Amino acid sequence: MSLQLTAQEAWKRILESAQGELPDHAVRTWLEPTEAIALDEGRLIVGAPDQFAVEWNETKHAQILSKLAEPVLGRTTAVVFRVQEDRQKRPQMDFFVAPLSDSEGLASGRDDSQAQPLNERYSFDTFVIGKSNELAAAAAHAVAEAPGKTYNPLFIYGSTGLGKTHLMQAIAHSVSKRDPTTRILYVGAEQFINEVIESIHGRTMPEFRRRYRSEVDLFLVDDVHFLEGKEMTQEEFFHTFNALYEGNKQIVLTSDRPPKEIPGLEARLVSRFEWGMVADIGQPDLEHRIAILRKKQEQDHLELTIPDDVLRFIAEHVRSNVRELEGCIIKLLLYASLKHREITTDLAREALSDKIRESEDGAEPPLQAMPTIGRVQEVVARRWGVTPEGLRSKARIKTLTVPRQVAMYLARELLQMQLVEIGHAFGGRDHSTVIHSVDKVHKLMSRDRHYRERVEQARQELLAQ
Repeated sequence: MSLQLTAQEAWKRILESAQGELPDHAVRTWLEPTEAIALDEGRLIVGAPDQFAVEWNETKHAQILSKLAEPVLGRTTAVVFRVQEDRQKRPQMDFFVAPLSDSEGLASGRDDSQAQPLNERYSFDTFVIGKSNELAAAAAHAVAEAPGKTYNPLFIYGSTGLGKTHLMQAIAHSVSKRDPTTRILYVGAEQFINEVIESIHGRTMPEFRRRYRSEVDLFLVDDVHFLEGKEMTQEEFFHTFNALYEGNKQIVLTSDRPPKEIPGLEARLVSRFEWGMVADIGQPDLEHRIAILRKKQEQDHLELTIPDDVLRFIAEHVRSNVRELEGCIIKLLLYASLKHREITTDLAREALSDKIRESEDGAEPPLQAMPTIGRVQEVVARRWGVTPEGLRSKARIKTLTVPRQVAMYLARELLQMQLVEIGHAFGGRDHSTVIHSVDKVHKLMSRDRHYRERVEQARQELLAQ
């Protein structure tokens, strides 16, 4: 009877037995995401999603699993773990979720071995919309509905780890689903630069230009700020952009800053990047961070593993970006398995001690209502000896410019307002002016102790309200 079991059937029975021998969270985290690959003489080969998972399972679980395999198969059998080939290139968070079937993957409508692969998880369904990214998300949806007709190009910018690439690739998935024949090309700016250099050296520029300008319907370029200072590459990108734009092909670009703030970028490219829609993605607020973590919990089937109060605890203490939130989930899962403990807020405090901002007595920082933009202007104006009306005015005298920049900085840091909103609150200024102001305050604080202390005193007053 045992000899007739398939590898999958045998592994299923072994896992059922393992539930009585190993902690529930260890089974859920490390063994359920695996898959039986083959059963041969004396070995059951099990595929794991990552080399780390292979080594962890081999070290922590292989011996007891091999012991459990003997009564299931009726003979001595070693359970051996191997990395599943189709998962070797999957992103970090996919460590905890089974892959999509081939039929669910993206059909890009082109066979381009040099194009970067699209992440199947980066869809509109998995993108969590909040105040900090709603404009960019709305523009991306509009582009996906009518590529080449609405917001062309779409330029999305923001700090690292906030979802720019996710939104860009979601457009590709949506467009491809609607029309599988769409020819999609997704590249990073560095890849474009390298291909230009290789094509010049290899004297294959005609082929390069044909591939980029004549065989693309949807052109996605990540991190275009890497084009800065690359004159020859900018020349090729300029003509590629023109050819696609004139052919009504959709162009989507991402960067860590708006076009005008990219140093060494030719004016003609800056102009073209601003032709369509320029949308920023900011830092997520608390509610948004909680929603992001709940989406990850749902995506990776962790509802029973990570309680809601732990998610809220993480969201309250980790405030930088989405990628760091994901990293905290991974670290917490690894820590829980290492310690063989259930996941609680106490365990999270231990596991994420380097991320958590605790008060001096070790208590959790209390949640408090943030001040309004009007209150920020009022406090800064009083401390710098000017009026709130002056900060909102068009005047550019130094006595107003310095405190205005500080107020913009604090509005961005404390209130996590969008750049457009901040600009509107200070006399209708452009978002690039806000970015310049925030950057300037950052730089001055790093080299002027007295200036930094004044800004921090204003911040503390606002937080004490």
